[in-house]
Amino acid sequence: MADGKLERDFIRSALALASRPEVDRLVIVTDRPLSPAELRGRPLKKKLVYAVTDEAIADQVWARRYLAVVIPPYEYARIERIKVALVACRSEGLVRDGDTIVALAGRAQDVSLDTLIRVRIGAEQEEERVRVDAIGLAPEFSSQVVEGLIHTAMEIGAQGYEGHAVGTILVVGDATAVMEKSRQILINPFQGVSEVDRNCIDPAIRAFAVLDGAFVVREDGVVLAAGRYLQSVSLDVKAPMGLGARHAAAAAVTAETRAIAVTVSQTSGAVRVFKQGGIVLEIHQMARRI
Repeated sequence: MADGKLERDFIRSALALASRPEVDRLVIVTDRPLSPAELRGRPLKKKLVYAVTDEAIADQVWARRYLAVVIPPYEYARIERIKVALVACRSEGLVRDGDTIVALAGRAQDVSLDTLIRVRIGAEQEEERVRVDAIGLAPEFSSQVVEGLIHTAMEIGAQGYEGHAVGTILVVGDATAVMEKSRQILINPFQGVSEVDRNCIDPAIRAFAVLDGAFVVREDGVVLAAGRYLQSVSLDVKAPMGLGARHAAAAAVTAETRAIAVTVSQTSGAVRVFKQGGIVLEIHQMARRI
């Protein structure tokens, strides 16, 4: 009983905070939307965004005239799930630079909400790697493509391929320069395939993550090649301590080109996004399905 009252008081306090005019968005990461009674009397209709893991739940939220984004259903910690939700919101144009966000989340398999954070979009959050402003790309990029690649990377990290853990690099943007700074080390499985059938968000792409080398993806999401060796010349760019050659290559190629690189760690399944030679987003798993 005491725990139930504490949770209700916690949610009421969070909603009161989010109602303040200084807050631009309230993002709630849950598959159990709040009841109308919990929201009654609060000026949150235009602020509230739910981050859910199922399209059917998103449809229910939209039917109630609230905003919703869909995020992957994998086992990530609370802060990691908030990061992914903010990336999805950024991709859909629901948050922008300068916005102050209040975010609520709980454990992935729990309906309770027990974590509250405040994030200012565009502010330096180096310690927590919540810099979703880094996904604010040049005009030639599609934010939906980058978000889709992050989700694909999360799937690869969580599920691997045929029961085996795999790691990979997905490089998107400035494709001509990336191709010039890399070489094919395996037969390119996408050579001669229609562009319609080689979109980077196609689930079939996961099968090619077992190949050595990197994926090269055009800004519009078309996969140009897999099995590319990134030939780095940026000797000053180094991956952070504890990360290996895959991450060093991702750092280098993004330092030398205008590309974004998304890596999956074979060891931990962690997903990292590199831009301009550094990590701008980092998502760690709690549990893997392999």
